Amino acid sequence: MISEEEKEELKIELAKLEDEISTLRQVLAAKEKHLVEIKQKLGISLMNELKQNFSKSWHDMQTTSAYKKTHETLSHAGQKATAAISNVGTAISKKFGDMRNSPTFKSFEEKVETTVTSLKTKVGGTNHTGGSFEEVLSSTAHASAQSSLAGTRLPESEEELQC
Repeated sequence: MISEEEKEELKIELAKLEDEISTLRQVLAAKEKHLVEIKQKLGISLMNELKQNFSKSWHDMQTTSAYKKTHETLSHAGQKATAAISNVGTAISKKFGDMRNSPTFKSFEEKVETTVTSLKTKVGGTNHTGGSFEEVLSSTAHASAQSSLAGTRLPESEEELQC
């Protein structure tokens, strides 16, 4: 229990503290206003301050041991992943090379070559000089067009086309 006299003293002290706090708030507001005015004169903007704070925070974070350890671990993992992917690529290339030399592939390749030669003979006569796929298609289309036009008369005028 507090006596009446102590209560009065505490109330007076409370009032003084509230008054001091109010005065300090006014002083702080005035100082903040003065700070803003100085920054404006110096050309320092809020954005510049944010950039500086961010840069400093980023730098501070990069110098921590946790960041360094994580960076080191991820870098090592990236190197391992790169090596693994390279090994897989080498294995796939080797497998395709082996497949290309396999008897099954050679047999398929020979069948395709025989078919193309046969088509060339039928379409273009006795020309066995080889040629690209486009040349074979072109000669096939040409031969097909000639055989279908052999018995067909082409229209000579617009009136014949409209009939």
